[in-house]
Amino acid sequence: MSANTPSYNEKILNTLEFHKVLDRCANHASTQLGEELLRELMPSGDFEEVKKRLQATDEAVNVDRLKGGAPFGGIRNIRSALHRARIGGVLNAAELLDIQLTSQGGRRLAKYLADVHDDYPLPLLMSITEQLTDHKAMEDRIRLCIDENAAVVDSASPELARIRQELRNSESKARERLEQMVRTPSIQKMLQDNLVTLRNDRYVIPVKQEYRGHFGGMIHDQSASGATLFIEPEAVVQMNNKVRELRFKEEAEVEKILRMLTSLVADHVDTLLVNLEVLAELDFIFAKAGLAREMKATLPVLNDRGFMKLKKARHPLIVLDQVVPIDIELGNKYSSIIVTGPNTGGKTVSIKTIGLLSLMAMCGLFVPAEEGSQLCVFDAIYADIGDEQSIEQSLSTFSSHMTNIIRILKEMTPKSLVLIDELGAGTDPAEGSALAISILDYIHRMGCRIVATTHYSELKAYAFDRPGVINASMEFDVQTLRPTYRLLVGVPGRSNAFAIAERLGLPKPIIDNARGQVGEEDQRVESMIATLEENTLLAEAERTTATQLRSEVESLREELRRERASLEEQRHKLLERAERDAREAVAKARREAEEVLQELKRLQREEAGGVKDHKLSELKRKLNDAVPDLKSKHAANLPKKKPDRLEPGDEVVVTTVGQRGFVVDVINEHEISVQLGIMKMKVRKQDVELFKSVANQGAPKPQPKATSSLKRTRDENAKMELDLRGANVEEAIIEIDRFLDESYLANFGSVYIIHGKGTGVLRTGVQDYLRKHKHVKSFRIGNYNEGGAGVTVAELK
Repeated sequence: MSANTPSYNEKILNTLEFHKVLDRCANHASTQLGEELLRELMPSGDFEEVKKRLQATDEAVNVDRLKGGAPFGGIRNIRSALHRARIGGVLNAAELLDIQLTSQGGRRLAKYLADVHDDYPLPLLMSITEQLTDHKAMEDRIRLCIDENAAVVDSASPELARIRQELRNSESKARERLEQMVRTPSIQKMLQDNLVTLRNDRYVIPVKQEYRGHFGGMIHDQSASGATLFIEPEAVVQMNNKVRELRFKEEAEVEKILRMLTSLVADHVDTLLVNLEVLAELDFIFAKAGLAREMKATLPVLNDRGFMKLKKARHPLIVLDQVVPIDIELGNKYSSIIVTGPNTGGKTVSIKTIGLLSLMAMCGLFVPAEEGSQLCVFDAIYADIGDEQSIEQSLSTFSSHMTNIIRILKEMTPKSLVLIDELGAGTDPAEGSALAISILDYIHRMGCRIVATTHYSELKAYAFDRPGVINASMEFDVQTLRPTYRLLVGVPGRSNAFAIAERLGLPKPIIDNARGQVGEEDQRVESMIATLEENTLLAEAERTTATQLRSEVESLREELRRERASLEEQRHKLLERAERDAREAVAKARREAEEVLQELKRLQREEAGGVKDHKLSELKRKLNDAVPDLKSKHAANLPKKKPDRLEPGDEVVVTTVGQRGFVVDVINEHEISVQLGIMKMKVRKQDVELFKSVANQGAPKPQPKATSSLKRTRDENAKMELDLRGANVEEAIIEIDRFLDESYLANFGSVYIIHGKGTGVLRTGVQDYLRKHKHVKSFRIGNYNEGGAGVTVAELK
């Protein structure tokens, strides 16, 4: 046995109930191959091997979680058939079908894992799967010859098809001849039943006993009563002989086909056997993943330092809603734990949990404990655990325990885990406690990890006096007189006899007298243990609260990190979109500018340089419109600045009319007087927005006092045309009034109002309004090159 192979005898594994865990795991195997491997599974003492086993299980757990169970359908244990094919035996159709289905199932499984690997890396499972050999040509050949019911099909060979066709014809003729006889009235009275049946693969009819000599031929069978004879009439004997001969030929041809297919399989026996081992290993791994799902188990953190830290560890064989989790740490500050306390408190279950979870991890199994639990690889685990809970233990029981412990002391190494239940029990308390202390000293000096349980109170002081050794106990609820099965590390077990007796109603004088019999030192120790237990429980509660708070903080931190990442991603997307929009706008502007230049060149050629003003204005408008607006679309939605204070000369925008002007006077805290072009109007402060403060202009803006003093200057941004198409008359009049004011201030001589031809209603309304407008000197319908009847040209004063 190699140094890395742990030494386990059957008694230790049975004591820790390891085989029960394997049985539960085997229930998740999909094939007999995987089940066999699981029942032979043993822990490994090789750190790298255990890491590899756990990695494989982890990958299978992720596949199971993300994609569901892996497909193992059709895979059979075909070892015996392959070995017979190798030595020259002829396989039957069912065996060949199993081989074809197994090979096909292996290909299907390999493809499934390869597809998962594309989305979620499975390096270890893929390295195993790559050992599979493809035998598709062999599968196709078997499938062509054998159907899903394991029958050789007619098309397996031309000769078989010919024989079976001739056989069907011959059988049909024999049946027809007998059916003719059965339908004959003179013969019907001689028959027990009017039917044709088979006996010894030959067609016969059921004849009454008294008419046996009327048909000749052969008797093949008779009924239980002897009243009916199954006779093959002489008229069909030759036909049945022909059928029998064809059946022999069919059997010979089928055997020939099976021999050919067996030979084909024999050529691939070695690779098929390798495939079988690979499929068994994959099923074995996925069965471990199934057990992890069932137990709600997690991947333990593995180390080779002999350090163990289990968080909320559960015994895997106790029902989930009944098991009490334990927290335990071993191998860091202390290498030995001494668990004291009364019987039926859960000490035995606790040390079994420690041993069993260690064995599971070393087998590559997930363990039923919280995420982050740590386990190590031991070169061996030794256990002496007795299930006897009686206080009367015989000498033979003590001898049995000592025999086990002696063997453990001989075989253990510093890298071993030793579990001993009721150390030193079964003999005189004084001698038993002294022997227990001596054994613990020996094991502790060796450097082994040890967890031992005991009744002896002397061992409580032992754990206090020795560095690297710590006390532990099973909690007991004095109020309910029941154990809680919770393991308290750092607190020795205390006697609850007086408290229990008092709760049960023992007279107080008797209890007081009993307390007087106990030494003062012992009473102080009990009081100290009670205080320790109380402080431990309080610390445990505070630790649980702190853990919950930390979990919440981590959750919030992660949520903030995700939100920040999301915002950053959105910012990048907005920037990219803005850049893209800007590039598109610039490209569009270049195209439109190019079109305007081409139009100018065309007009210059056609009109010999005499381009009309309105055409130049139109082209100028197009150039202005071609300038890309790269402002953020969100800027338009931002609230405008409402003025806190307005002064004469401030430039403002009157939101109710959409015009810009200057503050002339502040009437009161709610109203102001504003000059809008040639108009002066009173507006509410809440209806204006500050455009430019006089304080930011360096000097007060001159306040226009009257229209006569206003100097008309051309506004470079004003347009010479107004497009009213699609508007009604009322909307058009409002737009015309604003347009004529702007044109008048811009010193335009004439303007173009586009109203379209249509029904003429809009044109009539426009011209009626122009007749009365104070800025209009005259108007006319546009010339042919100006838009004709769809445009009215107004001359301004």
